[in-house]
Amino acid sequence: MASSMLKTHSFILFLILFFITVIAGRRSDSEVFGKYISISSLGLKRERLSHLHFYFHDVISGKNATAIRVAPLTNRSSPFIFGDVYVVDDPLTIEPDVNSKMVGKAQGSYVVVSQGELSLLMVLNFAFTEGKYNGSTLSVLGRNEVLSAVREMPIVGGSGVFRFARGYAQAKTHSITQIHAIVEYNVFVFHYC
Repeated sequence: MASSMLKTHSFILFLILFFITVIAGRRSDSEVFGKYISISSLGLKRERLSHLHFYFHDVISGKNATAIRVAPLTNRSSPFIFGDVYVVDDPLTIEPDVNSKMVGKAQGSYVVVSQGELSLLMVLNFAFTEGKYNGSTLSVLGRNEVLSAVREMPIVGGSGVFRFARGYAQAKTHSITQIHAIVEYNVFVFHYC
């Protein structure tokens, strides 16, 4: 009986060791798909907070339009109606004057998302073309309640100098006509350098 128990315990111990060896030697799906790495392995050193200030020029009609409605409703009484979708390629300048130095473009789209007020869903990349930010982008995704004095939208990512970016953009209307809006932007963003 003791010999039989010893064989049973030995067999159970063998099975336990076997399964531990198999499990330890096998990679899990998460280890194959991704792994933890250090920030320094990407050449990134420390996190920095940057403040960018520029003006956004949105021209919705005319031969130099920078915002084009691509999904309009057929019966219109206004240029901005719930459901309208615009694609934009708006210049970003250092001063409110559209002819001042251009530092980049706002490229993406916005959609009129409210039936009762002028609110937009902004899906934009600020693509910078000047100085240390040349070739870098910041991505904006958020609600823009256009008639509010100051609007805040999240910065959800970036590229180039702005890898791993997060922060927010404050938009304040500088001036507006029926076809041209000039919006002042103050952008506060954490990123690695």
